[in-house]
Amino acid sequence: MTTALRRLRNYIDGEFRDAADGRTTEVVNPSTGEAYATAPLSGAADIDAAMAAAEAAFPAWRDLIPAERQKVLLKIADRFEERAEELIAAESENCGKPIALVRDEEIPPMVDQIRFFAGAARMLEGRSAGEYMDGFTSIVRREPVGVCAQVAPWNYPMMMAVWKFAPALAAGNTVVIKPSDTTPASTVLIADIIGSVLDELGHPRGVFNVVCGDRETGRLMVEHPVPAMASITGSVRAGMQVAESASRDLKRVHLELGGKAPVVVFEDTDIAKAVEDITVAGYFNAGQDCTAATRVLVHESIHDDFVAALAKAASETKTGAVDAEDVLYGPLNNANQLQQVKGFIERLPAHAKIEAGGEQIGEKGYFFAPTVVSGLKQDDEIIQREVFGPVITVQSFTDEKQAVAWANGVEYALASSVWTKDHARAMRMSKSLDFGCVWINTHIPLVAEMPHGGFKKSGYGKDLSAYGFDDYTRIKHVMTSLD
Repeated sequence: MTTALRRLRNYIDGEFRDAADGRTTEVVNPSTGEAYATAPLSGAADIDAAMAAAEAAFPAWRDLIPAERQKVLLKIADRFEERAEELIAAESENCGKPIALVRDEEIPPMVDQIRFFAGAARMLEGRSAGEYMDGFTSIVRREPVGVCAQVAPWNYPMMMAVWKFAPALAAGNTVVIKPSDTTPASTVLIADIIGSVLDELGHPRGVFNVVCGDRETGRLMVEHPVPAMASITGSVRAGMQVAESASRDLKRVHLELGGKAPVVVFEDTDIAKAVEDITVAGYFNAGQDCTAATRVLVHESIHDDFVAALAKAASETKTGAVDAEDVLYGPLNNANQLQQVKGFIERLPAHAKIEAGGEQIGEKGYFFAPTVVSGLKQDDEIIQREVFGPVITVQSFTDEKQAVAWANGVEYALASSVWTKDHARAMRMSKSLDFGCVWINTHIPLVAEMPHGGFKKSGYGKDLSAYGFDDYTRIKHVMTSLD
């Protein structure tokens, strides 16, 4: 007997809808490798409908006083808490993530982030008012940009949806968001939550819309004439395609792309503590995190001891099904990602040494063992390219100058960390490291008040914080004659 697949649908103008032409894709549970749902494969007609809804809703949403938008966001945060178990179940099935980790590590920060931007909604103000020319007064208005086309990734589909819609709605924009074609379930559930709040408080239904689909669906969204802004979290390739598409009508673009975070460990570091923290920061979410601590540079004097301790920690780290106990991470997200990670290991140069892991676990689902690779050189593929899997590489450096050169010697520039007891050295490194974030004696903590975003091929624009809020606004100068 074949189990019927769940039917996910787009959410457009307050209604759940199939794709206009009826096309669908199968959605696979990465823990089992089996399909559990279908989702719309949306085309131009669906994008037109969603953009029309968002455009129609924009004037009323824009013109609400900030306190009213704040009420909506606070109510959404409350509903996230009330329906947390539904969100956890959807995300665990979406991604194969351990239920306990979603409950502890994703729901609380998501709720906090929505509430942060609810507060930010009431800080939408200009920064200047005064006379800068005789007989004239100038003021600065800070306004929403309009309709935002947003594309979320598959590694944190639920949380990244929050990072996108919360600042956009807080600033007075309306939203059309597309989840990844491999992880649409939690975003569709979020649409149900937000839609119910908008209905309850009497706001336009088209303020928030979800359109499911593939890369072509995303391209149609970005190239559509209605959105004033395109925002994507994804790969460098995807970001470059979005920037190119958006350039055709000069849309504003917000890009949070790949990472290859260096973790620079100096000789005065407490090895046991560093290994414990780096193991979690490297393998959390199966290493499918743009900020993951997966590229370690360690001083030559402690290299061997550090590698031995890291390999032991990796061998003791567990991966498993969503309901397994004492598990740090679940499977890779999809079959293609599993093949990509395996490919990096298969192509390792002869001078590399696999200290732990290096293989798929089991035949069911997309599980990969926590892996440590040492003996690597700066120009090796696995050092230069993002693996996006549970693989930590280790290089040995001789001095601070070499550590900086190697840390900066990649095309990504999102996050980094420095491990040392020497405060002056930590300050020098934080200045020299060319990354959007530098952690000192820790790696991966994020808070709503601080910005997240990178340089170089890691993209531009910030998520979280007042800086992320500002990205969803535009500045207008208004000058009045006093005569």
